[in-house]
Amino acid sequence: MTADALLPELTAQAARAAHREATGCPCEAGVLAVRPDATVVRHAGAVAKAHAPGTDPERLARLLTTAAGLPGVLLPPLAPRPLPLHDRLVTLWPYGTPVDPDDPDAAPWEAAATLLARLHRSPAPPGLAPMRGPAKAAQAVARLRAAAPGHPATPPVLRAWATLPAWARAEEPMPGPGRLCHGDLHLGQLVRHPAPDGPWLLIDVDDLGTGVPAWDLGRPAAWFACGLLPPEAWTRFLGAYRAAGGPAVPAAGDPWAALDTAARALTVQTAALAVAKATEAGRPVDEVERTVVDACDRMSRIPAQLAGGPRK
Repeated sequence: MTADALLPELTAQAARAAHREATGCPCEAGVLAVRPDATVVRHAGAVAKAHAPGTDPERLARLLTTAAGLPGVLLPPLAPRPLPLHDRLVTLWPYGTPVDPDDPDAAPWEAAATLLARLHRSPAPPGLAPMRGPAKAAQAVARLRAAAPGHPATPPVLRAWATLPAWARAEEPMPGPGRLCHGDLHLGQLVRHPAPDGPWLLIDVDDLGTGVPAWDLGRPAAWFACGLLPPEAWTRFLGAYRAAGGPAVPAAGDPWAALDTAARALTVQTAALAVAKATEAGRPVDEVERTVVDACDRMSRIPAQLAGGPRK
């Protein structure tokens, strides 16, 4: 079912969640996201998310239960199980205020790190599947191969991918026993709830599962290593994670032995998606995208060079 055909019924579900019945009210409403893997709409204080076709209903229900069982860490769902809507599953959530992308100085790095530490220290529910971080990285590389086989940026990205251990390429199980992980941490995965100025909470449980907790630190670590995240922001993030007892890195000293694989994997994922999207849009890669491609080129020649600090 196309997103355009899905939107009216999905919006009605959000309205029912907000008011317990569909109304013609003039509440604040709108479409928050339309992507191949999700369509998200808001009505007043409720959000309805249609997940990708083929989503496993039992896995998704287990993730909702996990979110409901971690108040103060994950945004709690409004309904305990997903609802069917044609070929999609829908989950219902309270609306939260997202991070303002136009105010980078106010980015809640400490809050994100503290929430991650609390998540990583929480017991994983029995039967929870592995987190999907490495699988998403592999999907990004597959998209690059399909979209841009002849692009000059593709070879260094693929060479960097080949330097990663098999588990980081989703070719083998992650080293275990593993901890509860978010699987796709970035600043878009935080909201304030209750809106507009409640405490920060993590959202988006689709990739949640057990695995290597360093993966959740991999994206900010990669940005720092590539020179895209200021050192002071990285220091605040890492310090807050350690202060909250996060188990992904040692409590003191150099964290890069623990973070190197995740940081390199997230660099490759970011570069692969950047080149694929640029090619699909018929445009050249921009300056930021070129930065992560250049980092992949360094990684492919000297794999350890990404670790330890930003590169120009």
